Amino acid sequence: MKLNTSEYARASNKPLLLLVVGLAIAASNPTRAPAQQTQTVPSATASDPAKKDFTEEWVYRVQYGHKDEWWKIFKKYQIAILERQKQLGYVKDFTVWGPGLHTDESSRWDYRVIIVRASYDAPPGQSEGEVGKQLFPDQETFKREENRRWELTANHWDLPIHVVRIDSAE
Repeated sequence: MKLNTSEYARASNKPLLLLVVGLAIAASNPTRAPAQQTQTVPSATASDPAKKDFTEEWVYRVQYGHKDEWWKIFKKYQIAILERQKQLGYVKDFTVWGPGLHTDESSRWDYRVIIVRASYDAPPGQSEGEVGKQLFPDQETFKREENRRWELTANHWDLPIHVVRIDSAE
């Protein structure tokens, strides 16, 4: 679509006009009580990294022939803990990935879990260990079954990850 100069001037002034009208309406409404005013939450800044989202990737390679047993234990405990942390607000989201094809053994992985947390540090009562104790009071069974899962894990690593912005210098 091609705009001539006068059409461009009218189109580019619409946001400004809407802003002015909105400010005029807001200023002409003195009956709004202070308690009704919208509270803004300070956004996270580079100087406050504790309030910045933290994304982490868990990668697992399971011993051949034990994927079903490993997954059953992982789902029972780790997925339950992540779900509870999500309910509490510490985990914003998580996704479990499995490979679509095969690779050579050196780069093989069976599960990747991408977790977006509200911050690096867990609030009181919301860490993995604390939530695990809340959800699974039989800690002897919990530890025994989690140890079995680790016996079935051939390789594992946790990686803090971030989105690379292609339009900025990084």
